[in-house]
Amino acid sequence: MIRFILVVIYVVLFLVLTIPVMVVEWIIGKRNPGLKDRSSKAIVSWGFRCVTFLSGTKVVVRGQERIPRDSAVLYVANHRSYFDIVLTLNLFPGVTGYVAKKEMLKWPLLNIWMKNIHCLFLDRDNIKEGLKTILTGVEKAKNGISLCIFPEGTRNKVNDTFLPFHEGSFKIAEKGGIPVVPMVIVNSAGVFEDHLPRIKKETVTIEFLEPVYMDQMDRADRKKMGSYVSGLISERYFQLREQDADRQ
Repeated sequence: MIRFILVVIYVVLFLVLTIPVMVVEWIIGKRNPGLKDRSSKAIVSWGFRCVTFLSGTKVVVRGQERIPRDSAVLYVANHRSYFDIVLTLNLFPGVTGYVAKKEMLKWPLLNIWMKNIHCLFLDRDNIKEGLKTILTGVEKAKNGISLCIFPEGTRNKVNDTFLPFHEGSFKIAEKGGIPVVPMVIVNSAGVFEDHLPRIKKETVTIEFLEPVYMDQMDRADRKKMGSYVSGLISERYFQLREQDADRQ
């Protein structure tokens, strides 16, 4: 429980003590939006690195060299833990937001930082509002801002399984003309969700796969992007799982 208490105290202090920083970021954004984008990401990434340290989590990263540097990208990953966001933000080379559920807007102060790093808030129960969110994501992609989405739509609560990937999750890449970068996350639930409320010292593997360019696929295949990318991620996931088992 000590790690859990330390992380909670740190997050509360971070949110409260950075209130003046939020004001400064707002002022910077009025004069230099690009600088605000970079500085906000740096601040939040630093905060996440501190959470990672306090939780005792070791992150093994593979395949970062596969991430395209000449455009925004859509990162697509399996989702088992709140730590999926904490552990991945600082791995992205450019300004990157997450597609989160709209309920996150209810969290004071946290929602400000999420907006500062270009997170989008998806209403999964309102098709019209969901479409507006996707269109906003398309505009961000065209302006060079990458996004990370978890197409399962919610945290999967069963280890070593995958919920269906929603096909609509890939519209940002298709309409924005940006590549999809599949991201495999292994054992993130071992940090927290597998033994709530304790946080345990664990090793999490994150691997970036080769980018997928939807404009190079025929129309029929683009309609099946969810199952295609899910297949890529699940295949590599179980390979990594087997490798971890062999090392133990």
